[in-house]
Amino acid sequence: MTDTRSGLSALEARLAKDLTLLELPSKSWVPAQDHDGQRVRDVIFVGAGMCGLAGAARLKLSGVDNIVLYDAAPKGLEGPWDTFARMKTLRSPKTLAGPCLGLPALTFRAWYEAQWGEDAFDALGKIPKGMWMDYLRWYRDVLDLPVINETRVSDVQDAGGNLIAVTLTDAAGTRTEYCRHLVLATGRSGLGGGAVPGFLSDVDRRFWAHSADDIDFAALKDKRVIVIGAGASAMDNAATALEAGAAQLDMLIRRKEMPRVNKMTGIGSQGVVHGMRYLPDAWKYRFNDYVNSQQVPPPRSSTLRVTEHPNARTFLGCPVEDVQEAGDHIVVKTPYADFESDFVIAATGFRNDFTGRNEFSAFAPYIKTWKDGVYDASMGKPIPFMTDAPYLGDAYEFLEKEPGSCPMLARIHCFNDAAMLSHGKLSGDIPAISAGADRLMRGIVAEMFSADVETHYQGLQAYNVPELQGDEWVDSTPTLMETAK
Repeated sequence: MTDTRSGLSALEARLAKDLTLLELPSKSWVPAQDHDGQRVRDVIFVGAGMCGLAGAARLKLSGVDNIVLYDAAPKGLEGPWDTFARMKTLRSPKTLAGPCLGLPALTFRAWYEAQWGEDAFDALGKIPKGMWMDYLRWYRDVLDLPVINETRVSDVQDAGGNLIAVTLTDAAGTRTEYCRHLVLATGRSGLGGGAVPGFLSDVDRRFWAHSADDIDFAALKDKRVIVIGAGASAMDNAATALEAGAAQLDMLIRRKEMPRVNKMTGIGSQGVVHGMRYLPDAWKYRFNDYVNSQQVPPPRSSTLRVTEHPNARTFLGCPVEDVQEAGDHIVVKTPYADFESDFVIAATGFRNDFTGRNEFSAFAPYIKTWKDGVYDASMGKPIPFMTDAPYLGDAYEFLEKEPGSCPMLARIHCFNDAAMLSHGKLSGDIPAISAGADRLMRGIVAEMFSADVETHYQGLQAYNVPELQGDEWVDSTPTLMETAK
């Protein structure tokens, strides 16, 4: 049996050595601050999935260590990988650096090879999703990131004095903490959660679920199931239902043809990673509009995982027009036929309409979105998912719809999938997450240093540790003066 622990121990020693060679983490430099008798956090993260971990790690390495990450999930179940992600493997190539922050010993590859060797890595196909979650658990532990689980943010308020009051709820009750910056690392669901079609809004929830919901697939055994959508999550949910014993699985797809080409993969480069942010807004919209219109195809493996089942059917050009309850089942109406079904899974993506989130209610109405004077018809079609997206500043911070209406927005950072239109795919997917974390860090560090500039200047003036003791030289000026006489 392979001794995986000894391999990991060696890797962890290598990582520790690399950090010392780079003088990381940097010394702690942010002045301590108190409010209402408690220490103010420099940064609070909402969410401890991949984005939260990478962002927090980058800040910690930069000497901003008075941080904390809160996640509603139990320890080890943060993010989608062991919850609503129902694929078997990641779609991303196994060689991607991911959230390593420029540290080779922090990559998935290094973690894998330390346990199973280089030959095993060469033989590995796609990364199993559970293995990726194991890597993230190790990432959290090896960097000693301060994550507090089973804690939910229930309210956010301006506390004055450039501070944010964050109300937290856990099994012990409710409490308030204060921070200078708040990072919403809320993952794929962004700010609004699942996008639910209007035809499902009045249907009893026992008959349907969104693909990101906690679904009891065992209960779908011998049932007639319909999946709406053609993306990766649609295929993965359909396959999971079939593997759980669904009697019939019908995929209803609005498009007449299945998307086949992942367009953004074709132009992936550091130019895209670092340059998309600085394009004119019209070009940002144009890129995203085109990708959305072409759509990202589901992975081949996910699609075959569905179609290998003889009781699975795919209907293209078959949009759902209505869903009606009919006693103990539902009827799904399309232009061509009515489908009787026991359960519907809506793999219909996510939305950017965050006004329905109670925890964001104090600031959501003031957030500037793309429809607030940014988008115009010359950019392309007015797609709600895009026009409702927040229009963000350089450090993912929200901007005010009306200047002066909600000053704390400048210290709330949208480090999740909703940032894509403003920043590119730097805060939702594996390929560029390190670049995204670095951009977040640079913005927060610059603002905090500027905000405390007087304190830092006083520190400059007060510093009085001499490097010279005064006995290192002899002043020859008196001799020169004697000669001049």
